[in-house]
Amino acid sequence: MLTETIASTTMPTEVYIKQTLVKGQPAGLRCVDIRGKTFTVQGRLLSTVSLEDEWFEDIDDPDGAIAALRTALRRPPDLFTFWQRMPDVHAREGLHTEWEEIAVLPIQSYDHWWNKQIKSRVRSQIRKAEKEGLVVKEVLYDDDFVKGMTAIFNESPVRQGRPFWHYGKSFETVKEQFSRYVHRERMIGAYFEGEMIGFIMLADAGRFGITGQIISSIKHRDKSPNNALIAKAVEVCAAQQLGWLIYLYWSDDSLAEFKRRCGFERVSVPRYYVPLTWKGRLALKLGAHRGWKAMLPGDLKVALKRLRTRWYGRRAE
Repeated sequence: MLTETIASTTMPTEVYIKQTLVKGQPAGLRCVDIRGKTFTVQGRLLSTVSLEDEWFEDIDDPDGAIAALRTALRRPPDLFTFWQRMPDVHAREGLHTEWEEIAVLPIQSYDHWWNKQIKSRVRSQIRKAEKEGLVVKEVLYDDDFVKGMTAIFNESPVRQGRPFWHYGKSFETVKEQFSRYVHRERMIGAYFEGEMIGFIMLADAGRFGITGQIISSIKHRDKSPNNALIAKAVEVCAAQQLGWLIYLYWSDDSLAEFKRRCGFERVSVPRYYVPLTWKGRLALKLGAHRGWKAMLPGDLKVALKRLRTRWYGRRAE
């Protein structure tokens, strides 16, 4: 691990490189620990710092965090960004605020979800899958589970119209890369005739559960394993008295319709951007702080996604 000690105006702060995954591939991120929380720095032309585990941690004292970040690094990042986790969705005043749309399923009980929150089509699909022999259960993160993961990952190089990040990975690579956060995740597998055909790695964020990874076999789509996996995740969240199940970000695509049918709602939570340098202030003023993709018109992004889907589909054939 590469480290360097930077003397700030308050206390020495260790800056180090941490190995993690970025878009499914190993990468080293520059990190700094401040007040018991780890922050990561990303970006070259425009560097941004944020909580490493922002789905799992809160910024309780934004002013203190901003002051510490200004002094903790020899060259401060250009922007500091953080957001508010569920259920705190009311924006604070005095900070540049934008809104993130996430997919949220309020949890009262499994029976309430089954009878009140989902479409009849989903109930029919789950019943049909059970009659055909699909079994969904909690399992351990062991070699059998990892073998099932690896087989599903290597089924196709393209998923949802884009190259699949985990295609081509070996058993050993998958086992190592996905073991990092098993201390806060519950494994749920969907099995047909003894074969794992889908799984969820359900993370516990304290107030809510998160579908950290949910994927199923393409050749077994007719058995609706993803619907059955969501059903089991709801059951687990209800048993753990978690108030919500979050399916990460909301997006207007085919996956959004799946989320709607399963009872997820679009919820906006505030995200804040604080410039720490002149470059950060300029990027925020020009609207370049979210990257070039966010600056594209909506219609153009839709057209480009369709083109990408056709392109990779032909390559896969």
